[in-house]
Amino acid sequence: MNVFEELKKIIQSAFPETDLDAITEKSSLKKDLGLDSLGMMMVAILIEERFGIQFEGELQFKTVKDICTFLEEKIS
Repeated sequence: MNVFEELKKIIQSAFPETDLDAITEKSSLKKDLGLDSLGMMMVAILIEERFGIQFEGELQFKTVKDICTFLEEKIS
């Protein structure tokens, strides 16, 4: 499974106006993708559903790569 590609689909399903080609691993969740705390919560819920995991505590992700790294460690 390609975690990065799955994450891009999740982001686009939460925010359909997002251009998939514009999302890179270096994309800032706030600056580049415009995710505020509510947006991040929406994405987190979709990630939990898709990957069967539970986030605990406050999410400290800054980039798409941060989420990918976390998920790769959780699902491996």
